[in-house]
Amino acid sequence: MKHKTAHRHVAVPATNGCCIDSQTSMREIKELYRSRAFILSLALVYVLVWLIMLGTRTLVPTDEGRYAEMGREMLATGDWITTRLNGIKYFEKPPLQTWMNALTFRMFGLGEWQARLWTGLCGLAGIAMVALTGRKLFGPRAGFLSALVLSSSFYWVALGHINTLDMGLSCMMTLALCGLLIAQRDEATQESRRNWMLVCWAGMALSVLSKGLIGIVLPGAVLVLYTFMSRDWSFWKRLHLGKGVLLFLVITIPWFLLVSIQNPEFPYFFFIHEHFERFLLKNHHREGAWHYFIPLLLLGIMPWLGLLFQGIASGWRRHATMSFQPRQLLMAWAVLIFVFFSFSNSKLPSYILPIFPALALLIGPWMETASRRSWKIASGLIAVIGAVGLPFAFHIDSMAKNPLERPLYAAYQPWVIAAALVLLAGGILTLIFVRLREQNTDKAALALATTGFVFALALMQGHEPIGRNMAGKPLVDAISVELTPTTPLYALGRYEQVLPFYLRRTMTLVETRSEVEYGLQREPWLWIPSRQEFLQKWVSGPKAVAITTLSIYKELEASHVPMHVIARDSRRVVISNEARQ
Repeated sequence: MKHKTAHRHVAVPATNGCCIDSQTSMREIKELYRSRAFILSLALVYVLVWLIMLGTRTLVPTDEGRYAEMGREMLATGDWITTRLNGIKYFEKPPLQTWMNALTFRMFGLGEWQARLWTGLCGLAGIAMVALTGRKLFGPRAGFLSALVLSSSFYWVALGHINTLDMGLSCMMTLALCGLLIAQRDEATQESRRNWMLVCWAGMALSVLSKGLIGIVLPGAVLVLYTFMSRDWSFWKRLHLGKGVLLFLVITIPWFLLVSIQNPEFPYFFFIHEHFERFLLKNHHREGAWHYFIPLLLLGIMPWLGLLFQGIASGWRRHATMSFQPRQLLMAWAVLIFVFFSFSNSKLPSYILPIFPALALLIGPWMETASRRSWKIASGLIAVIGAVGLPFAFHIDSMAKNPLERPLYAAYQPWVIAAALVLLAGGILTLIFVRLREQNTDKAALALATTGFVFALALMQGHEPIGRNMAGKPLVDAISVELTPTTPLYALGRYEQVLPFYLRRTMTLVETRSEVEYGLQREPWLWIPSRQEFLQKWVSGPKAVAITTLSIYKELEASHVPMHVIARDSRRVVISNEARQ
């Protein structure tokens, strides 16, 4: 009887109608990370949704239009050394993303998803690296949970679908961070340590080519802070400095050397103006209070806000049985980068993105031992945020500053309402999993991650009517009809970041220099500094088209300047100097 009982298997119906072993199935259902089929299916669905969403929205100003247009111009001119924007030298950032965008356009043509492909792939790569690193350092479940955290954090999802430099930088810095963490494990062999340290050095080099010296300055500062925290002075002997520095220079030096030879003014502008002066001075008018990034961090880590501080706190604790302290390194990474940008005189919301992989690797392992009370707080907080946000969502149209744009915000309203409902429902569902007799961490984490991912995508997709208007895309067809390859196209008193990409051509700036001021100082013949000079060309020259502001249009109309309106929206007026036939 005992023999029969020991070998008896009870079949239960699977979701696909087949029968599976009850003992195996219950273990895999409870511990999702053990099921390879589940992990592969989840990853496939996630990647497909992530990639599809890259092409569902219009490129919006400022960054998306800027970096898409730079890639288009690089491909059109064939100049892979001197980066240009609107035909003007633009040296504010290194060329890695411009190179990648240009290559994408060459392979797949021009379009929205193509312009965001590099950013999107970098976002996915960052999640994969966090999963691998969490697995190697803390175990399979920690890797799974860490990947869930990063893949659903609002900032990571949102900026993974926006064509801006910060995701590319964050991916390369994550490569450096993960390479360092895996290399320094106590159980790492000499060969493994060397190879992963070379990955780390390559990540820092590519970070420099993504956005400048912060790609090596910030990781270097983190290592110094970690050394004082851990008191592990032998750590520096394991960095393979000789091979690493050589690899770093091989990757970075060629472009910096070539661009400096072609443009002797580059070194001072890039290394002095764009780094030291940007950090210390307020020339870029991007300053903010010391607490500027705190609300952005709280929003960015959604839906894991209720677990954030416990995860960070876990990084303070030293593990006596370990020589290398990965949690302390992760905490040093997150805190130092956050503080660095908080005290910088140049602040933009996306600057703190590189800390999110480190936060995910702190929160994920901590979740393995999180108490039921912690999970209740985390899930309840998300439900409360959704419930509190719901009444405000019904008044989203009141945010429109321009009455003409109120219908656009009204179109956004259902999406914001849906996003609030997702938070409410997701928080409640997570709470249900937490309150089960046998707490199911994997299911609770998956429910919370799904909530965050859907929440982020809903807010992003719903913004499309506003984004189209910001970009001026509805005017593209009307403008294109009026243009030939030789028709002058002016931007009068208004700098357009996105329209050049959609029109497939550059514009001549009039009265405004905006972000290309440095390039115009070197090539002043590429713009028209005064309206008087512009009007002379406008009145006596061939057919031309100009895009201007509503206020300037009224001034021209009052001065009886010859023109007719081609198209207009709530932000701009498109005019021609040739009367309609």
